[in-house]
Amino acid sequence: MKHLRHHKLGIIMGLAILAAVAWGGESIMSSHASGSTSPAVASPPISAPQEAVPGFAEVAKSVTPAVVNITASAGDRGRDTRDPQEQMEQFFGSPRRPFGPPWGPRGPMDPHEHRGGGMGSGVIVSPDGYIITNHHVIDGARELTVTLPDKREFKGKVIGTDPKTDLALIKVDAQGLPSVPWGDSAKLQVGEYVLAVGNPFGLNSTVTLGIVSALGRGRMGITQYEDFIQTDAAINPGNSGGALVNARGELIGINTAIFSRTGGYQGVGFAVPASMAQPVYDSLVKTGKVVRGYLGVGIQEVTQDLAKLFGLKQTQGALVSDVNEGSPAEQAGIKQGDIIIGYQGSLVQDAVALQRAVTRTPVGTKATAKVVRNGHEMDLTVTIGEQPDSTKIARADQGSSEHPLAGVAVQELDRQTAHELGLTKKTQGVVVMDVEPDSLASQAGLMPGDVIREINKQPVKSVKDYEKIMSSLKKDQQALLLINRQGASLFLSVKV
Repeated sequence: MKHLRHHKLGIIMGLAILAAVAWGGESIMSSHASGSTSPAVASPPISAPQEAVPGFAEVAKSVTPAVVNITASAGDRGRDTRDPQEQMEQFFGSPRRPFGPPWGPRGPMDPHEHRGGGMGSGVIVSPDGYIITNHHVIDGARELTVTLPDKREFKGKVIGTDPKTDLALIKVDAQGLPSVPWGDSAKLQVGEYVLAVGNPFGLNSTVTLGIVSALGRGRMGITQYEDFIQTDAAINPGNSGGALVNARGELIGINTAIFSRTGGYQGVGFAVPASMAQPVYDSLVKTGKVVRGYLGVGIQEVTQDLAKLFGLKQTQGALVSDVNEGSPAEQAGIKQGDIIIGYQGSLVQDAVALQRAVTRTPVGTKATAKVVRNGHEMDLTVTIGEQPDSTKIARADQGSSEHPLAGVAVQELDRQTAHELGLTKKTQGVVVMDVEPDSLASQAGLMPGDVIREINKQPVKSVKDYEKIMSSLKKDQQALLLINRQGASLFLSVKV
């Protein structure tokens, strides 16, 4: 104990000495600054003006009434009946995931998991009831219940979704609701304070503080179009679809995913920026779908080796690996092997940057593109088209579990998807996006990523073909599928 007292006394004395040095240093600096040769006179430290301290309490007070709880119900078929321990073990498996409770939807990171029956967050962005949230929060839900912090409950109607950005828009029948104004995420700076507001673990109206730790995060494998705001504000399961606001209480992001090796908060979270979310919102309100600019090229990164081979001094730009027939790019004269280094007067840093810029360009815009071809630069003008609707989803009647393809969702197999799956250009079919657990197709071994080429020996070349054949199948009829899985052909028998 005596030794312990001496130890404590040493710590106290050390702190006192450190304080004295700091105080003396401040006095000496004041003396030199004034140019006086008289001995320094200690003066009390100057307190920072009260106005310099961000009013986070006021921001939280203004934002929390507009951040809602969204409960997605999928009925008995979608409910996860596993014991809580098994659910938690599955949840704590992936290093990157959208936030969602262990028992609910967590989006595209695990296509085999149960959908629906979970909770998430949403942000009211219009007093007449428009609410923006994540696609994975409502994906597969039959009913949506929206609960406001003041305990009012409404039934939510899906206006539209955009899986490519993991965003969705729903609406409730109400007027005069509290809302959060849109902010300009393009003005964000690393180190800027932000607040995350949501319902982690079902704990409503939770507010956490952090900073913007990085901007423009891409290649995370979370969504197709990525331009994430990275933040260290504490966000956890249930925060999906919640608000990320700046110190002025403006919506600058929609909290979407975390990087975690435990399933919980580890200091790295990602939010879809308002610069991406607001155009999606506007498009869904006006048309019920998302309209994006389209160039019609396959692009890839310019590595150091490729830069040398193509005569570039630095690894900058996007290498054109393919040009779609009849696309705006082909009409403008862009060719395979060109390197796009400029777009609309701005430098193209990489393929992701070009993709972002093109998709945000209004359809019909005459855009300028600077390309390098055979070591020479040239300027081309391209009329931006509308991105083809390759995301049309076909799904069998969910109400009938006896249909051989019930619970299977497919979409068109475009060139980009085929390239990502390692397929040849000649491969035709529809790509499986989702297979409900315990469905007949799941039991037969059908998996997301499979390409259905034939059903009962009838060729499937498009979603239209799939829908036609699917509607002709009887509820108790067996289906013979010819699929392509990772480049290999395989027959599957779906028995009722």
